[in-house]
Formats: sequence, C-alpha cells, structure tokens
Amino acid sequence: MATSIRLARGGSKKRPYYKIVVADSRSPRDGRFIERIGSYNPLLSKDNPERVKLDLDRAKHWVSVGAQPTDRVARFLDVAGVKERAARNNPNKAKPGEKATERAEEKAAKIAEAEEAKKAAEAAAAEAAAAPAAEEAPAEEAGEATEA
Repeated sequence: MATSIRLARGGSKKRPYYKIVVADSRSPRDGRFIERIGSYNPLLSKDNPERVKLDLDRAKHWVSVGAQPTDRVARFLDVAGVKERAARNNPNKAKPGEKATERAEEKAAKIAEAEEAKKAAEAAAAEAAAAPAAEEAPAEEAGEATEA
C-alpha cells in the first residue's frame, strides 16, 4: 500500500485548520487516514510554536517505512530535522508569458519614442533661445568697438 503524509483540512469557511495525517494515497484528502501525527494552523503567526505540532517519533517511523510527504509536509519535516528537503528552483515561474512580454516591449518602445521627442523638443527650444542671444552678442560687441 502506498502511503503519504499529507494535510487533511478541517475548520470552517475562511478559518482553515489542518491535521497532518498518514493515509493511503488513494483515499480522499479529508477522508480515511491511518494515523494522525500532528496539526497545522496557518492562522497563527510563523514564530508561534502552536502553528505546527508534529509527533517526531511517528513521523520518523513513517518516513523510514516509505511514506511520501507532500510538499508542504516535507517543509515541516525539514524544519523539524526529520527529512532533508532539496530546495526547489524554478527560474521560469516569474517570467511573463508571450503576450505580456509583447505588451511590455511595445510600452517600452512608446516610452523611448516619447523621450526622443522630448529631447528633440528641448534641443529645438535651446537652439531657438541661443539664436537670439547670438544675434545680440555681435551687435553689443560692435557698439563697444565704436565707443572705444
């Protein structure tokens, strides 16, 4: 019989409470189980010792017999030191899809075009402001030259 160590949900709506149970892998989530080895209350703070209660001796026994823990229970067992759990790494999980990538590229292109237009407008304004000043400067120099 293939056994698994998993969570069985209890509690009311929006107030979850889980039992950590050893069950036949074919039985339903909240259905028949072989043994209850702990509890998990996700509503408590993470540093609260009552958040995860686990009978370590029974957990070690079931792991040694071949019971497979689910991902969440494997985390609990790793923290308790019963079974090592390799950290998972999925670098593609946070990457956006094709359409989102296309939208982001289009938005970046529009922003770049707007920046270029803004720089061109500023350059034109700077040239327009510099042109009258350049025309006045020689006239002032000419006036100073005639006075001297």
